[in-house]
Amino acid sequence: MLDAFAKVVSQADARGEYLSGSQLDALTAMVADGNKRMDTVNRITSNSSKIVADAARALFAEQPQLIAPGGNAYTSRRMAACLRDMEIILRYITYAIFSGDASVLEDRCLNGLRETYLALGTPGASVATGVQKMKDAALAIAGDTNGITRGDCSALMSEVASYFDRAASAVA
Repeated sequence: MLDAFAKVVSQADARGEYLSGSQLDALTAMVADGNKRMDTVNRITSNSSKIVADAARALFAEQPQLIAPGGNAYTSRRMAACLRDMEIILRYITYAIFSGDASVLEDRCLNGLRETYLALGTPGASVATGVQKMKDAALAIAGDTNGITRGDCSALMSEVASYFDRAASAVA
C-alpha cells in the first residue's frame, strides 16, 4: 500500500519527472485537511461497534429470512461471522479514509471477497445492503459538525461514501 505521498513520488519517479505544481497543490490540500480526515476516522473507529450492530439490526429487520432457520445468518456462529465480516470491511474503509487511497481496501479486503461469498453461498446483495447501511450510519456520525475541525467537509464525505460504495459493489 502506498500513501498519497509515496504514490505521487513513485509515479513521478517512474516518468523521470519532478513533481508538478498541481501534484504539490493536491498534497498540500490533503495535509491541510488532515485534521478533518483524522477526526472522521476517529469518529468512525470509536463508533464502529454501534455502526456494525445498527447496520446488522436494520439489515435483518429488512431481510428476516437471513436470521430465520436455514438463513445465512441463522445460528450464533453464522451471525458472528456476518458481524465479523462487516467489522473487517469497516476497518479497511477507515484505513482507506486515513490514507486517502483505496488500494489497501481493494488489495487486502475486497480482492476475491465476492468469489468467497459465492463459494460459501452468502448472498452478496445482502452483504452490499449491510455495507450501505454502515455507510449511512458512518456518514451521519462523521458528518456531525459538533466537536470537529471546522471547514468544508463535503469532498471528504464524498470520498468516505465512495469507499463504502466500492465495498458494496465488490460483493454484490
